Amino acid sequence: MEPLLDDAPPHLWSNDATNTARWRKLARTGVSLARGPGLASSARVLFGSARAVLEDWFESEPLRATLATDAIIGAFAPPSARGTGYVLFHHCMGRAGGRRGVWAYVAGGMGTLSEALAAAARAAGALVRTGAEVVAIQSKAGRASGVALANGETLEADFVISGADPARTAALVEPSLRRRFPVLDQRSPVVKLNLALGELPRFQARGSEKLPLSGTIHLGPTDLDGIERAYTAAAAGRVPELPVVELTIPSVVDPGLAPQGRHVASIFAQYAPVLPADDARWPEVREALRDRALAAVESLAPGFTASILHMEVLAAPELEREFGLTGGNIFHGAMQPERLLLRRPSARLRPYRTPLPGLWSCGSSTHPGGGVMGAPGRNAALELLASLRT
Repeated sequence: MEPLLDDAPPHLWSNDATNTARWRKLARTGVSLARGPGLASSARVLFGSARAVLEDWFESEPLRATLATDAIIGAFAPPSARGTGYVLFHHCMGRAGGRRGVWAYVAGGMGTLSEALAAAARAAGALVRTGAEVVAIQSKAGRASGVALANGETLEADFVISGADPARTAALVEPSLRRRFPVLDQRSPVVKLNLALGELPRFQARGSEKLPLSGTIHLGPTDLDGIERAYTAAAAGRVPELPVVELTIPSVVDPGLAPQGRHVASIFAQYAPVLPADDARWPEVREALRDRALAAVESLAPGFTASILHMEVLAAPELEREFGLTGGNIFHGAMQPERLLLRRPSARLRPYRTPLPGLWSCGSSTHPGGGVMGAPGRNAALELLASLRT
């Protein structure tokens, strides 16, 4: 599947040579799967549930539950839901530091990656502006012609490329066009906690003195049924008694992120109930999920809560308001099989185009989806350049 990630998907509305080559590439992938020894298991991974895959391969319930977090991350779905097998596969397919299926920290924090991209763009002649809020995408003669900024300034352009999700991009075009933009499932169960710690957690477990705190520490349910119960509670509008919790401590491997002797940590917790951003229940939901996530850590590392010096809690409303993620969805839309390849975000559109000619999309709502890999933007840039040549 990996070769399909670094190229635009084929589409239904063209028979040019490039599109024909992409259909052949997709067909070759299908033939390889069909000829291989594991067609049934491959189909189960790509189209089935993560639970079925994990129960086929592993006997240990704690191991199944640990691996299942990669199948539900950022998705409002339990591990038994169809399509979670691909989400698990998507996260296991990546590479970091030459190793497959692992996560990595960006030295200096995630902002360093943004700065590196900006520096590369500037070196290539780009002008990078920040703090320049776009309030409208303008058009002339049915084609995107530039953007209007919140300060009243207008910037004209031959093309406009949006890294925002379809809902946020559609909100910037004229009303008559908005209903033509694709709609993805942008529900999000995520609550993120950013923490400043006075000391490292002390886990009270056998062999904890050798615990590798540099990795991702999984807490919460120790079996798949526990994760299912957490989802069921959220689906019913309740905060689960025991949420799914992932704890990372980047300063263990990157000491410059915190003063000497102190640390920064991040907790990724779910499931939160899906509520409208202006729902009056959000403060209660946010506090309850925060407290239960911290309690999950505290139960295994007594004194952890007392070590917290500062804390930021980001639920769906904050993720939408501060980062522009509609519904708080970190992938700009669910990554079920029906929303992959040429159907991400819609089979009605040519790859990386929008319903407004001259307006392109390059965010996680496009192929190959979410994750810090840059593939949607790279693919979109190459597709736009190819369109200029033709």
